[in-house]
Amino acid sequence: MSWQDYVDKQLLASKCVTKACIAGLDGNVWAKSDGFEVSKDEITRLVSGFDNQDVLTGTGVTLAGQRYIYLSGTDRVVRAKLGKVGVHCMKTQQAVVVSLYEDPIQPQQAASVVEKLGDYLVSCGY
Repeated sequence: MSWQDYVDKQLLASKCVTKACIAGLDGNVWAKSDGFEVSKDEITRLVSGFDNQDVLTGTGVTLAGQRYIYLSGTDRVVRAKLGKVGVHCMKTQQAVVVSLYEDPIQPQQAASVVEKLGDYLVSCGY
């Protein structure tokens, strides 16, 4: 399965994620949904926030030029929100899965889909 297939067939097809991308920890985007124009700098900054949440606490999470308010995170998961749009991201050994979801999708629904894919990628060495 290609990286684009993971975005299209695992994340978007679930209907629990409205936009998504998979990128390397170096910030290079491997696959993304149409119209989700995340930059290498945005991904790099997000990745640094997994290890140091203080980076995200003050300035939030910026994706595709939109700034989201940082809600919570761990060394594997980052959550953010702005209005009716939520962000759920998961870091694996070599990649980060980034997703946006919109009302009426519940945060737990997006989290389940993103983390299931993230756990699968970890099990495959990614």
